[in-house]
Amino acid sequence: MSKTEIDRVTAEFFGAFDNRDGKVPEVGRIRRLVIPGGVIVATGPHFAVYTVDEFIEPRQRLLTDGRLAEFSEWETSERTEIAGDVASRFGEYRKAGILDGEPFEGSGTKAIQFVRTPDGWRIAAFSWYDQP
Repeated sequence: MSKTEIDRVTAEFFGAFDNRDGKVPEVGRIRRLVIPGGVIVATGPHFAVYTVDEFIEPRQRLLTDGRLAEFSEWETSERTEIAGDVASRFGEYRKAGILDGEPFEGSGTKAIQFVRTPDGWRIAAFSWYDQP
């Protein structure tokens, strides 16, 4: 059951950024998926460390101000290890959209750390690397 729950949280995380076909992205749901004090790290091509709110705000703006349209990202492979109330997921992903009027595609790697809370599995930390 734990793997199924972790799969669901992961899918909900990726789905938060979807604005295809006029859909309103739900980036704010990240606050529910990540525990308070969770750490978010971009490793490349530009290193940055974010709080949950620092991560959400610019992405919400980008996905709703018209600059980034028809965007989605999705997991293409994953490996999840669960040990009691902690889990680690390492996965590859793809993304596509239209940025400033130009179509683009990309890919990368995400590492997500999960913990089981009284409310179910939540993300404690995640990091990603976008392929150049």
